[in-house]
Amino acid sequence: MSINATTTALEIVLPGQVEPEGLLITHRELPAPGRGQALVRVEASGVSFAEQQMRRGKYYDQPAYPFVPGYDLVGTVEAVGPEVEAGLVGTRVAALTKIGGWSSHVLLDAADLVAVPAGLDPADAETFVVNGITAWQMLHRIARVRAGQTVLVHGANGGVGSTLVQLARLAGARVIGTASARNAERVRALGAEPVDYRGDIVAQVRALAPAGVDAVFDHVGGPGIVDSFGLLAAGGTLVAYGTAATKDDAGNSRLPVLLLVGRLLLWNALPNRRRTHFYNIWAGKRRLAKFRSQLAEDLSAVLDLAARGQLTAQVGARFPLSQAAQALATAESHSVTGKVVLVADGR
Repeated sequence: MSINATTTALEIVLPGQVEPEGLLITHRELPAPGRGQALVRVEASGVSFAEQQMRRGKYYDQPAYPFVPGYDLVGTVEAVGPEVEAGLVGTRVAALTKIGGWSSHVLLDAADLVAVPAGLDPADAETFVVNGITAWQMLHRIARVRAGQTVLVHGANGGVGSTLVQLARLAGARVIGTASARNAERVRALGAEPVDYRGDIVAQVRALAPAGVDAVFDHVGGPGIVDSFGLLAAGGTLVAYGTAATKDDAGNSRLPVLLLVGRLLLWNALPNRRRTHFYNIWAGKRRLAKFRSQLAEDLSAVLDLAARGQLTAQVGARFPLSQAAQALATAESHSVTGKVVLVADGR
């Protein structure tokens, strides 16, 4: 494609705090890629917990309405701007976007694109973008889990949780995973020992790991974070990365996160031989070059494992982009297991 051409993009717009059916389908002319940019034809974009919270106006770093949702994407480069290698055209890539992914085409900085290995289905690859980066960095960069250790993964059948389970098993760790009773076999198939989250989690985990666990990965927050910390063995690490327990609470959406971070900092100040960390995928962006380098390195590692068949994508449902309202409603209904993915219309 000529770099002087414009492109008409179909976009899904979230106009405000509306129900899923309130999403708008619009069209917008995108200019030719500018300096350092690439035009990407989007083949798959995820429907994650972040978009669900953004719809409610409760995401921690809430974008101003109206905006195009879409936290991550996989697509093919169709054109590049000046100072971008021409050979990038035709390459399938992945990108972490936070917003903007629910579109047929997007303009992105070429430096933010990560090549997707040949042979990976776009929807399968999409499930490993934000989920894969999150799981890999928490497991390897923060908790530094080693072979022979035991870890506890809350929500082991979820998007991040199922990826964490698989990566931890590949690292040689024993995994205990919380989930509902109906998902116990699915969690077991991933390689974890299931624990019913509706029961006494502490008693169940203690029965499996009497001395405690070496790491806990907790997206729930709320009062249960105390139990997560208490289940750590000496030298263990608690990694919190969400506050799902308070998702429907009224009031300031930032307060639960701030309270959780404060509690973690307090625990770190105690002489208890256990570490805590709040994981935010965007925390390192102030040092942009390092952020991009680590993101590309970590996502490439995850996608390579998927391409070799060592990771299994958990796709719950696929919807055409133009049916984003139905896709969001399905994701929020919890009626499917696995990630809901938007794919290009006609695929």
